[in-house]
Amino acid sequence: MTRPRASTITRRSLLIGGVGIVAAGAAAEAVNLDLLPGRSTMYRVLGLNGTDGTIPDVDPVPSVSGTFVSAARAGRTVGWTIAAPESDTPLPVAVALHGYGDDHSAFFGRELGWDRFLAAHITGGGAPFAIASIDGGNRYWHHRSDGDDPAAMVVDEFLPRIARRGFDTDRLALTGYSMGGFGALRLGGVLGASRVRAVSAISPALWTAAADTARGAFDDAADFRANTVLGRQRALDGVAVRVDCGNGDGFAPAAHAYVDGFATPPAGGFEPGAHTHGYWRRLAPQQLAFLGRHLGR
Repeated sequence: MTRPRASTITRRSLLIGGVGIVAAGAAAEAVNLDLLPGRSTMYRVLGLNGTDGTIPDVDPVPSVSGTFVSAARAGRTVGWTIAAPESDTPLPVAVALHGYGDDHSAFFGRELGWDRFLAAHITGGGAPFAIASIDGGNRYWHHRSDGDDPAAMVVDEFLPRIARRGFDTDRLALTGYSMGGFGALRLGGVLGASRVRAVSAISPALWTAAADTARGAFDDAADFRANTVLGRQRALDGVAVRVDCGNGDGFAPAAHAYVDGFATPPAGGFEPGAHTHGYWRRLAPQQLAFLGRHLGR
């Protein structure tokens, strides 16, 4: 079937006719929103992003926070938090990488509330594990030309600190949203199945070409080519992978291309949602269940 050409539909005509399209229950058939410029705005205006997730009204699992000076990040002081239930045996760990403009604290408290989602997950019978997050700046979780290397910080500095606190870093998962979703996929591929059991990415910040990337995401086109995860899906062979992205997310087309590059489709999928904390909260129970299932093996 021939796909409709984006150039034949203007944003104004879509907005004018959008109410009738939705009322008729035929939005997806009448126009392919993925082909339109400003697709994220269209999904939002037409009310196609679904509902925001709600943080459970439960007590969070205990957490501990601190800072250290990171040599890998050229002497920057970084903050971190580890949230975990009480346990008599060493718990496995999911390292959670934050998105652009956020820091390690975004996973906890009122923003994403993963310390409360984890408590609800365990109360519901899910396998217990720890969530550990750290500040990576806005450097897209890979080595930069100025010497800042948040990926090396995670592997060489943060994981040993986690292990010294009694957690089992041999049972390791990586997760993240937006910039952190890209970072989790990339670092999971670098470490491979010998070090990582599972990777879950929510709304990963992906691009199919260097010319399309956000300013500051990579040093230059060569840096993009060296670090893109597209075309490198085989690096995650033997690792359990989950990728979720909202249909109303500007990264959805590249996320589709990434998922399509796996010989066996990863878990997760595409559903109504935007590039927002509300969508990430809605996906949190599924993400934590996936991580717990593979870390608890």
